[in-house]
Amino acid sequence: MKRYNLLPVLLLFIFNVTSAQMSSVFGSVTEAKSKIEATVPVVVEHLKKVSEKQGDATVLNNGKAALKNEYDKVSQEFELYKGNMASCILGKSKKATKCMNYHTQYFRNTLGIYENYITYITKKNGYLGVADDSIKLDFKPTEIATKIDKDFAGAVGAVKKMKGNNKSAYFDQLKSDDFKLQNFSSLAN
Repeated sequence: MKRYNLLPVLLLFIFNVTSAQMSSVFGSVTEAKSKIEATVPVVVEHLKKVSEKQGDATVLNNGKAALKNEYDKVSQEFELYKGNMASCILGKSKKATKCMNYHTQYFRNTLGIYENYITYITKKNGYLGVADDSIKLDFKPTEIATKIDKDFAGAVGAVKKMKGNNKSAYFDQLKSDDFKLQNFSSLAN
């Protein structure tokens, strides 16, 4: 009798472990998404201050246009990164780690370029390099990329235990609008 009770318990345990690993991956992606999106309103607010102080609306207009360009690059890379990491995991398992490391490094570099741009644009006097104390960003590219990479590495173990269509279905949720960065225009207003 106890043998029959053990099977449902084991199945529930396996399901819970797989669910926990899935939510872990999606949790780090959601956190990264919110941190990237949070940069836009802060920088736009800074540009408004500088524009009003100098009495020149071109500072705000040109700054927003340039920020939009950089944000769109990050947004595009974010989508590519999630897809590439899923492809690495679903592809050849022997090369998965090398593939994932490559894409994580590229994503980290893109975030680093974005951070450098934000740092440059949020100076009181860019050419003097005086930082504006009112700019508070929780944006650390290395930390963001490392968290996502660690969680995707955990997903490798979860996917190995799956069979057939479950493997690709595991990453389908990442393609939803909930995991895409918002448009720049909706964040900048």
